[in-house]
Amino acid sequence: MTETEAREEICRVGRSLFERGYVHATAGNISVRLDDGFLITPTDACLGFLDPARLARLDAQGRQTGGDRASKTIALHTRIYAAARRFDANTACVIHTHSTHCVALTLNTPQEELLPALTPYFVMKVGHVPVIAYHRPGAPEAAEQVAQAIERFGSSGTPIRAVMLTRLGPNVWHDTPAAAMSVLEELEETARLQMLTQTARPAPLDADQIDELRRAFGARW
Repeated sequence: MTETEAREEICRVGRSLFERGYVHATAGNISVRLDDGFLITPTDACLGFLDPARLARLDAQGRQTGGDRASKTIALHTRIYAAARRFDANTACVIHTHSTHCVALTLNTPQEELLPALTPYFVMKVGHVPVIAYHRPGAPEAAEQVAQAIERFGSSGTPIRAVMLTRLGPNVWHDTPAAAMSVLEELEETARLQMLTQTARPAPLDADQIDELRRAFGARW
């Protein structure tokens, strides 16, 4: 895939996810690994209205060289590429969303994996989805834990294509934006099936977590 094709495909997939409710507002981001760097959606961009020419362009060291300001999650994406490509050298796209049912499943009792093996297509297309403990958006600790999870599952012979960030949303990866989107779709639909069979009252963020968000982002709470 050429860089021009990658730009167009990021925008096509972003628009598709937005129009079908897999992303909302300015939540979520998409990146593609190029031979000499990365493309990623800009910070605070709506995935439904992306401009191919304004996608952030970064070099192989993660330094921005063009486009609008890169999403802060590029640090997490680059860690995912580095870890996942050890087990699948074709890994070239990461998608992050705040998909509703996936997030809802993390609001109650902490768990090691997001979902059991509910359906055959979940098992075949998605596989294990380890849950990463809550950290504020962009926290380096989350990126480290994601890389460790990829290494742990890959080394045990069950490479993963997704992780779930508690209270934030899934990160999925594959060799193209279209393939990564398919992983996300299957993951969110399986989470929806799980939600249809349970009723729970989610616990709110605690005072320390809310205070951290205030200090880091000026949260309105």
